[in-house]
Amino acid sequence: MNNKEVHYLNKMLFSNSTKHNMTFDEVFNNILNFIGKEPTAFYKLAIGTDSHVKSFTRFISAIHVHRIGLDGIGKGAWGCIKEYTVPRRINSLREKISIETSLTQELLFLFDYKYISQILDILIPYAEKGADFTLEAHLDIGAKGATREFISEMMGRFTGMGIEAKIKPDSYAASSYADRYTK
Repeated sequence: MNNKEVHYLNKMLFSNSTKHNMTFDEVFNNILNFIGKEPTAFYKLAIGTDSHVKSFTRFISAIHVHRIGLDGIGKGAWGCIKEYTVPRRINSLREKISIETSLTQELLFLFDYKYISQILDILIPYAEKGADFTLEAHLDIGAKGATREFISEMMGRFTGMGIEAKIKPDSYAASSYADRYTK
């Protein structure tokens, strides 16, 4: 990673209900600590973005780690958000959804091999006990409503990255977690 990339990452700040102004490395260390507490579980790392339009447009991108037990029932979660504001109303649904998708991609790009391999290093010794991991993009679009026309285009942006994309009602990181902070 060059100095320009490190500077950019250090300017990118995240928060949750207990911690504010976290760098990406601090976020990642929290994720590692969360996974390390129960390394035999199945983890879904979901990244998604939602937005809300007022006289400006607020975008909230969420990083959400969901711990799922062997019985398929959720056993806890850890998450954080990053805010991005455009100082104008974005009235075009296509533009708004495209920006949401781009912001989600931006965060997904941060989870490169160096980071994912650290997660896998924790889980692989417990694979026979059920440990597993998936990385998902969660899009705030769905088969019902005005956003349905964007499904193929926006999901295709993640297919090209080799990332599984989820839409409503399965895109909880965007449509529930991030949505809660957009208002």
